[in-house]
Amino acid sequence: MRRYNNPRIWFPVFVLLIVATGCSDADKATNLGLVPPTVISVAPPSGVGGACPNTVVTATFSVAMNPATIDSTTFTLTTGTPAVAVDGVVTYAASSNTATFAPSIALALNTTYTATITTGATDARGIVLASNFVWSFTTGATTCLSGPPTVISVTPPNGVNGICPNTVVVATFSEPMNPSTINTTTFTLTAPGTPPVAVAGAVTYDVPSHVATFTPTTALTLNTTYTATITTGAQDLNGNPLASDYVWTFTTSLTPCSSTVPLGTACTFGILGGSTVTNSGASTFVTGDIGVWPGTAITGFTPLNYSGTEHAGDAVAMTAQGDLTTAYDYAAGAAGGAVLPADIGGETLVPGVYKTTSAQPSLGITGNLTLSGKGIYIFQVVSTLTTATNNSDIILSGGARAQDVFWQVGSSATLGTSTTFAGTIMAQASISLGTNATLNGRALARTGAVSLLNNQVNVPPCGP
Repeated sequence: MRRYNNPRIWFPVFVLLIVATGCSDADKATNLGLVPPTVISVAPPSGVGGACPNTVVTATFSVAMNPATIDSTTFTLTTGTPAVAVDGVVTYAASSNTATFAPSIALALNTTYTATITTGATDARGIVLASNFVWSFTTGATTCLSGPPTVISVTPPNGVNGICPNTVVVATFSEPMNPSTINTTTFTLTAPGTPPVAVAGAVTYDVPSHVATFTPTTALTLNTTYTATITTGAQDLNGNPLASDYVWTFTTSLTPCSSTVPLGTACTFGILGGSTVTNSGASTFVTGDIGVWPGTAITGFTPLNYSGTEHAGDAVAMTAQGDLTTAYDYAAGAAGGAVLPADIGGETLVPGVYKTTSAQPSLGITGNLTLSGKGIYIFQVVSTLTTATNNSDIILSGGARAQDVFWQVGSSATLGTSTTFAGTIMAQASISLGTNATLNGRALARTGAVSLLNNQVNVPPCGP
């Protein structure tokens, strides 16, 4: 029998066998260089004892997940043998890559619970977890909180005037609430009338921050006093209702609000300090005014370092500081706001209000932040704002503009070496621009110093 042994045919067959073997489903993610998502932190922590019975259970992922795959089938909580499922609501916060399981009622005392994230959860690329992620915790022998829940803050604040007609109404609770009890029946907004006229709108509840938001369907009427009410139908996870209805009022403005944060005369300033303004680099250039008030010291600048006018402790700088205060307060009071993770490098954000919280007050940017879409961006930072050295830039896309981006910073801001930043920084204390950092915006400090070192500051146009 004759054998056919032509190497020109056997070699392609050999290659096909190698390729077929390498493309098996089990190795697909590895061969394509795609790393499966992981769970990088959980609360309550694994193995912990004494967890509060009214806790919510959270899992934070290493990458952005597909929200459609984060639900009550892929994120479960059980107890006992055999395992008994706990009823609850599952939500996913894209801003922090965090999934939250909120039990419908408080957990039992002194009981061990097991939380599971299954491989049904996929990231934004469609890659699944390598295996189920499972952890357990045990509740305490007593309740952590006693008494009814309370409303600890509201926006707009009670009794204020001049609120923009396009506002949303926000209430923050003292503890986790049962999401099913936060709705348009228990959170209402009414206009004057006999009987009061109900305002149409949608109610949402953010589990991690304990924040309920009423978003009117249409803009509110000008120069009108509205009444917001949280009723005793709102309950915590223990089933405790508010002790009484929580009611507050606010009045809308006489005229439509500006479409942007009102900088006033501060708009022409690239640099405005409260105590001092200092430049330590010969190549620094500011395309706008430089000022300080109530301080008087502006040092290290020559006419080659700016294109505007210096205002060292004069009336112009004083007026600009007054307008900065107005703008700062306006941005700080912007309603709503999505809660940000500790670092927003690598994120893509659309126009809106974003904020940190007292639990995580500082904000960092490590890597590029993309702002996509035309509209106003307001960032409310409780404490400090810091960008990492090199390659931590803000990228504007889809019509986003530097003049529409505002950073209200409760303490100080620091731009890292050789980074590119966009927007108007309004800091309560100081602002520092690292070596060769570029600011497409403004550095406006209310009480502290502004320091520069070989920086380019490009002041965007004023107004919308």
